[in-house]
Amino acid sequence: MQHNEEYVLKVLEEGGLITRPQIDSARSVLNGEPGIVDILIDDGVVSDVEVSRTLAAQAHMDWIDISSMVIPPQIINQIRGEDARRFKVIPVAFGDTGLVVAVGNPLDIDTIDSLSFLLQRELELVCTSPQKIRDALIKYYGTADEAADVLQKKIGDDIDLGLEIGDGSEATAIDEADAPIIRLVSMLLIEAHRAGASDIHLEPLDKKFRVRFRIDGVLQEMQAPPKRLQSAIISRLKIMTGSMSIAEKRLPQDGRIQVKIKKKPIDLRVSTIPTNHGEGVVMRLLDKSSLKLGLPELGFFSDDQETFERLIKLPDGILLVTGPTGSGKTTTLYACLNYINKPDRKIITVEEPVEYQMTGINQVQVNSEIGMTFPAALRSILRQAPNIIMIGEIRDLETASIATNASLTGHLVFSTLHTNDAPSAVARLADLGVQPFLVASSVRAIMAQRLIRRLCAHCKQPGELSETELRALQIEPGQLSEAQVMKPVGCERCRQIGYKGRIGIFEIFVINDDVRHMINKRSSTLSLRQRARELGMRTLREDGVRKVLAGLTSAEEVISITVGDVS
Repeated sequence: MQHNEEYVLKVLEEGGLITRPQIDSARSVLNGEPGIVDILIDDGVVSDVEVSRTLAAQAHMDWIDISSMVIPPQIINQIRGEDARRFKVIPVAFGDTGLVVAVGNPLDIDTIDSLSFLLQRELELVCTSPQKIRDALIKYYGTADEAADVLQKKIGDDIDLGLEIGDGSEATAIDEADAPIIRLVSMLLIEAHRAGASDIHLEPLDKKFRVRFRIDGVLQEMQAPPKRLQSAIISRLKIMTGSMSIAEKRLPQDGRIQVKIKKKPIDLRVSTIPTNHGEGVVMRLLDKSSLKLGLPELGFFSDDQETFERLIKLPDGILLVTGPTGSGKTTTLYACLNYINKPDRKIITVEEPVEYQMTGINQVQVNSEIGMTFPAALRSILRQAPNIIMIGEIRDLETASIATNASLTGHLVFSTLHTNDAPSAVARLADLGVQPFLVASSVRAIMAQRLIRRLCAHCKQPGELSETELRALQIEPGQLSEAQVMKPVGCERCRQIGYKGRIGIFEIFVINDDVRHMINKRSSTLSLRQRARELGMRTLREDGVRKVLAGLTSAEEVISITVGDVS
């Protein structure tokens, strides 16, 4: 902070941030050379944030904290890396009249004018601290090693960078030229886990290498490594799987990476696909800790939990969990198996793929290439005399028929279907070719579910529902008397979003004698739904309303997730 230093010192002194003796002491150290402000900052007399805030106020300029921002690549690409470093600036947004640029020294007008001339465009200036500018230059324009440094600083020094890969047998020597890439990939995985991401998307585009994390079901763009590191990062990930070819870039490939982060086992399912600008990579993070989820953690209220516990303790029949991809069906099934996994019961699963390995359960991997299909696996496992069978998904008539017959011969069968609500599963089984009398006699219950984002417990605040929300959710004024309606705010723990984590909303359709009679008569889905409502079934939206009134989520979230629920 050498530019106009005497003016800066005067402003700081008048603002009460420093005193004349402190200035004189720093001046004596430098023997009249410039750099007094830097000395005062290094000695902790004043912070660089306080200095930059004071100067911003003098220049009538807004001050922002760019360290808490995720600046999109399309903004960063407005200024070349070498120019950003030379002028010590960071582009942060598109403004009303030009590009919004953050500067560390609002008094350096000559430099700002030179940048505007170079870019041939108007600039809108905001101020931040010089240290935040330096960190952002590394974050957005740096090398692999510099990018890893920024990630490590963000995550904290308490995390060991050396991921334990596989069984710990990876002990090959690392070439010095490759070490930065290895470290950057390790930091990327650690940051994704720390952020609670379920997927990592690495997407090669024309002029950038986009990185996005799926957090609580929503894709969020992260700081991206330089485009030139694209091939090296993808090759490193392929090597970590131990099964994917780094030479093959024209065909899709699949693999799996097993790592430990803070001694916590994490599985990553890796999928690559060739695109116009290189190989795209998607990694699904499978955190085994979700296996230990109890039914309350899934989002059940006590009454639904009591009903569901009774259903999963039945000796036979089929229990179906329905919903679109990504609605948490697999997690619910694993939680059920974990709940009923006792030494006196034999449990066998047929999955494609086996996502989580569970102790005490026999898990069978489907492999269509060698003829190990769902029907083939099911025919074999019935000879293994299991008590409970879990089928990853009922996709065809043969699988449905074997599941139905297994349930009628004394087995309890868990499986999933892709339908929007619970009653529609009956019509779906009929579409596959299962006879109505078999559906009526074998299916015990059908549960539809969705995942909704949970309000961040650290920053949510009391709120009120608008008239539009009250009408959409059909909430009566009397229901609000004991309600705890909350609204999202945003804090560091939830990345300024207001939501952290997800819970389920459920629609439990219990098949009783009356409903069985209707299924036998081939009653319509609408009739089944109306009868289920009469028998006390809550719809997805109604269960969501209960969670809004309990302060667990927001009305906006429930309305957007249950838009198809018109009941």
